[in-house]
Order: sequence, then structure tokens, then C-alpha cells
Amino acid sequence: MSSSLRELLSNPLLAEQLLSEAQTRGFVTAMAAAPHLLDPAEWLAFLWGGEETAPFASQEELEAYANAIVNMWNESREALLGGTWQWPEGCALDDKELVTEDTRDFAEGLLQGWQLARDDWETVMPEDSENSALLGGVLLCFSLLYDPENAIDALAQEGADGLAQFEEIFASVPMMLCGLTMRGYELVNADAE
Repeated sequence: MSSSLRELLSNPLLAEQLLSEAQTRGFVTAMAAAPHLLDPAEWLAFLWGGEETAPFASQEELEAYANAIVNMWNESREALLGGTWQWPEGCALDDKELVTEDTRDFAEGLLQGWQLARDDWETVMPEDSENSALLGGVLLCFSLLYDPENAIDALAQEGADGLAQFEEIFASVPMMLCGLTMRGYELVNADAE
């Protein structure tokens, strides 16, 4: 994350109005993974709650924020399509809480972003298609990471070693998210031909 974006997100006047750093990364990653390119002008305001008026003190601050978000989107899109995307710094498993707060926040941001691209995903990967299973698997992983305590309980009720399964889920997310992004990209481009 750029230092200018980190500064803006840590500004006490903006911190209450903008998604946190990890939530922002999750949201932007969801936008970068979307099968159709979504213009940032369509979704940028969701990073401050969807309000018409941006919470920035000046036009320059808004432009700096928007440019940093677009740069983050570009980096994420390239990594997802290149199969090199990895969990951002701070996202990890945690001995006490199962996952770090950043992991939960990233998952929350990604799930919020997915809601904006949901129609595109469901069009490209209809419910009864084999691709739908890939989409469902990725969403399930992020839902479990957002609420790990209930995930561990559910896995244990199914007779699985909840913690071991949870570690596997966390470790598999980068590959699954890259695979989903690449598959969505392939499907959209196949339809365009």
C-alpha cells in the first residue's frame, strides 16, 4: 500500500468514514477479481459508505486517494491474472483468535465488494454450472475466514479436525482466488469472441 494511502487511512478525521486498510484491500481485490472490468467511478464511493460527497478536505486529497486505489486495483488485477496474488501483509492465522484482525477485515471487504460484482459473477458462472462450484468455494472460504469461530465449530460437527481444515482453507485462498479470477476472465473473453 502506498504511503500516501496509508496516511489518508490513518487520518483520524477520515478513519471513521473510510474502510480500514485491510477492508479496503479486500474490497479492491474483489473489484480486481471481477469478471468484467468495473470502472472505479462506479464503486469508489463504496469505500466511504456510498455517500455522494467524499469525506476528503480537498480535491487534491480525493485525487490522491483515488489514484492510490486505482494503483492498488492494477497491482491486484495483475497478480490475480498472473497467478501470483498472495495474502497482504498482516493477514495470517493467529494462535488465539484463529485469524488476525486484518484477515477478518480483508474477508469482510472482499465479501462487500463481491456484492457489487455479484450479478456479473452469476451471469458468467450460472448456479448450475461447474464454474459455480469454484465461485461458491471461494466465497465459502472468505465467509469462514470472516467468522472463524463458527467455522471451526461447523467443521468439528462434520467430524473434521477443525483447526487443520481451517489452516488448509487459509493456505488455499491465494490459489483459489487466482483460479477464479482467471476462469472469469477466460469466460468473459470467450463470450466476446
